[in-house]
Amino acid sequence: MLSNVTGWIKKLTEAGVGLVGLAIVVQVIFGSSVAFLPGDVIANLMGIIGSLGAAGLVGLVTAGLLYQILK
Repeated sequence: MLSNVTGWIKKLTEAGVGLVGLAIVVQVIFGSSVAFLPGDVIANLMGIIGSLGAAGLVGLVTAGLLYQILK
């Protein structure tokens, strides 16, 4: 039972990362005002990365944990 839930979570995470990658590529090609993307994905990612960088050691640890989770 738990392995099924873990498998679903992994598949949903992979799908989410794929969708974010697709949104970045679409925004690079067509610009930030794409009709079917609600919001500026690249600006949101830059904001998240900037806030992690401003957090110093805590941001570095958080980035490392996120990397390990997504790896």
